Amino acid sequence: MAQYSKKRARELQKDRFRDTTMERFDRLGKRLKGHERTILYISGGVVAFVVLLLVWSWWSNRRAEEARLALGKAIEIAEAPVTPSPSPGATTPSFPNERERAQKAVEEFQKVAAKYGDPYRDLARYFTATNLLTLDRSRGLKELEDLSKSGNHEIAARAKFALAEALENDGQYDRAIALDNDLAKAGDPIVPADTVNLRLAGIYEKQGKKDEAANILFHIVEASRKAQDTDGKPVPPSAAARDAAQKLQTLDPARYAQLPPEPALGNPLLGGMPS
Repeated sequence: MAQYSKKRARELQKDRFRDTTMERFDRLGKRLKGHERTILYISGGVVAFVVLLLVWSWWSNRRAEEARLALGKAIEIAEAPVTPSPSPGATTPSFPNERERAQKAVEEFQKVAAKYGDPYRDLARYFTATNLLTLDRSRGLKELEDLSKSGNHEIAARAKFALAEALENDGQYDRAIALDNDLAKAGDPIVPADTVNLRLAGIYEKQGKKDEAANILFHIVEASRKAQDTDGKPVPPSAAARDAAQKLQTLDPARYAQLPPEPALGNPLLGGMPS
């Protein structure tokens, strides 16, 4: 009798749930009655929106891949070897002189800039400017100066670094120093501070300012040798820090001798200390 009562209670619960659910559906159906066309339009609009979203996503991904390939092709041309006699059967481009290579690279980068949006357009403009330095130096410098003020911080940093290098090569040391100082203070990872400061030291050396150059080199190496990771272990020196150490040893041996000792670095493959 008790088992029957429990079974009957469960059945009644199911019936109440079913009745409540059906009652709610009935009320919903009555509310929607007469609005079938509106519902159809809304449903159609949702479906159309989803379809458009999928099409846009597919087109956007395809466009981005197309832009990457075009930019990669232009970069390959800009970095192609310059040789009067290319190897027979070579599959990569080569050019008889730097001017012809720069001309072709500019053409390809300009195509990318004209056809695609950012970030590919800004990158293409930057590479166009660096190659213009070979074809029309004043125009290339102007383009780099404009890009150094870009709202895209990555492009601005790249352009400022390239502009400073070009000005240094032109003997405009004070302008180059001002740009490099700005970059070093900014601490943008796109252009590491050690790399910028190493070049600053080189400019001071060209100006005959040995003490200023040695001071910069010293601080690059000192900071590198004291650097530690989050576990408190020494960090391997960057390429710029290694170059700075070599230059300081040659430029000012006495100042080099004041550096802290090189930290003992573990073998990254074995995980132990060097023997």
